[in-house]
Amino acid sequence: MLSERTRHARALFAGIAPQYGWMGAALSFGQDPRWRRFLVDRVQAPPGASVLDVASGTGLVARALETRGYRVTALDPSEAMLAAGSGVRVRARAEELPFADGAFDALTFTYLLRYVDDPAATLAELARVVRPGGTVVSLEFAVPTERWALPFWRWYTRSAMPVLGRLVSPAWAHTGRFLGPSIEAYWREHPLDAQLADWDDAGLGAVRFRHMANGAAIVVWGRRR
Repeated sequence: MLSERTRHARALFAGIAPQYGWMGAALSFGQDPRWRRFLVDRVQAPPGASVLDVASGTGLVARALETRGYRVTALDPSEAMLAAGSGVRVRARAEELPFADGAFDALTFTYLLRYVDDPAATLAELARVVRPGGTVVSLEFAVPTERWALPFWRWYTRSAMPVLGRLVSPAWAHTGRFLGPSIEAYWREHPLDAQLADWDDAGLGAVRFRHMANGAAIVVWGRRR
């Protein structure tokens, strides 16, 4: 039986799938595509390597990985999101991956852990399907820590984003209202030190991270021990 969090995530993404790519770029002032490129650049694997892109959505990262010569499997629980993608697509949950241990040379995931009930357990499941030495890379929204940036970020996510979303559709208006509080709640419950400890507990070493856009996002990467 799916949890309320999972049901909400599926309904949320089903409603915004048609405009997901361009709206993500617009609402982030063009930063989301740059963040995704930085994530793809962190994948250290030879051409032809197998990469699992989890929470693939409409395939923005998956397509970028394919242009690098990787063999990509795109996984997402949302049928509407996958329908907008291309290539090898698998509908499944990140918490229960339908793959053998060490099945992939690398793994990427984007904006995932806020939508699962147990982020630490999910991260361990993601690491399970990566071969030893393989790269795992994530992109997630974050809360700016700079004193000057935080008030603007709160105003934008609480006030401006719902208005901008309403110009597109009711589903985007809901997303605009949901996103800022969701990000802050996640970071209150899972500060960076705790998140990095989860990566270590999942068997991922040499972990590094980079704050993006004055702390509005973060890319974390490491290798399966």
